[in-house]
Amino acid sequence: MTGLWADYGVFGAMVAGIAGLIVGSFLNVLVHRLPRGESVVFPASHCPACGSEIAPRDNVPVISWLLLRGRCRVCRAPIALRYPVIELSNGLLWFFLFRRADSWLEFAAGAFLCSACLALLVIDAEFQILPDKITLTGIVVGLALSLLARNLKGALIGLAVGAGGLYLLAFLYERLAGREGMGLGDVKMLGMIGAFLGPAGVLLTVLLASVAGSVVGLGLIALRGGDRKMRLPFGVFLSLGAMATLFFGAGLVRFYRSLWS
Repeated sequence: MTGLWADYGVFGAMVAGIAGLIVGSFLNVLVHRLPRGESVVFPASHCPACGSEIAPRDNVPVISWLLLRGRCRVCRAPIALRYPVIELSNGLLWFFLFRRADSWLEFAAGAFLCSACLALLVIDAEFQILPDKITLTGIVVGLALSLLARNLKGALIGLAVGAGGLYLLAFLYERLAGREGMGLGDVKMLGMIGAFLGPAGVLLTVLLASVAGSVVGLGLIALRGGDRKMRLPFGVFLSLGAMATLFFGAGLVRFYRSLWS
């Protein structure tokens, strides 16, 4: 075992997981406020039902939701299960990222990408939008971290392949089909992914996202009816594809190559 896990062991991974839980609480703020055009800083966290400010003791990730049994302390309005799920998911992602990261820089890049993708997944699933405040910020962060890692060229190529390639595909589809196939939000999101994962990561992300989207789309058609023109939030599948590429990309490439060797 090498990298951060070898240096810090279980204690380091647990600290990373707890930090992920805390950041997951902030992701809930992004998910709730960004699609509504609200500030993510002011006002302080409050109950959406009664407006009561949430006390620090009721804002502990996952634990507070369990102790309150999923209800506001003041008005007893239900608190969506989504809140602890996002917090726990982000904590687990950061925990397992710590286990595989060779350096703090690699961990920071993976943690930012996973958290951004998790927030975009939930927002796109509910609102069918991908906020620029996440995607464009992600592009800047990805390029900055790649500069520190001395891989700016790879990040720029990944950005160009991701954003440029998807924009060209969307443009051609609209010309040929006479209707919009995907929005610019998907283009910016894939550019962000490319800034972190490079051109090879972009290609694998798109492949995994397309397969997942096709399977889900065909399943929905079979179960609910509809046709092939039914629109799905592609950002959801790009998020899953990017996280799968980050964790399993190298193994998937080795497996694919073994099939031809």
